[in-house]
Amino acid sequence: MAMVASTSFAYKPQPRFAVVCRKNKDGRDREREKEKEHKHPFKVVEITPPPRCLGVRCFPTNIHCGESVTIEGQAYTVSAVTHRYQLRKGRYEPSEKRLDVLSTGRYILNLYLQNLLDQS
Repeated sequence: MAMVASTSFAYKPQPRFAVVCRKNKDGRDREREKEKEHKHPFKVVEITPPPRCLGVRCFPTNIHCGESVTIEGQAYTVSAVTHRYQLRKGRYEPSEKRLDVLSTGRYILNLYLQNLLDQS
């Protein structure tokens, strides 16, 4: 039995920021936040017919629809983020993370055509 969710879910919460203390020239402490990049593997599929698998790539956990990504020099726009879960031993466990992407030109064309359809 598989369950699909389209919201972001981090099953191992980790801190996103680390505080680094530095001294100014006058000896006072100052704090600087340095963002840690937490990247997780996503299966990437270009959904323009026919669908084409672009492999497994690492992206930040907070990637969302409409965000631009570059894969092998080609620009894509994220169309959907899917998190799949499987029921194992009475608990739902993460089984797959998937990004559906479109080439940026195709994504913009789809938005334009949808806008024309909405206006008619």
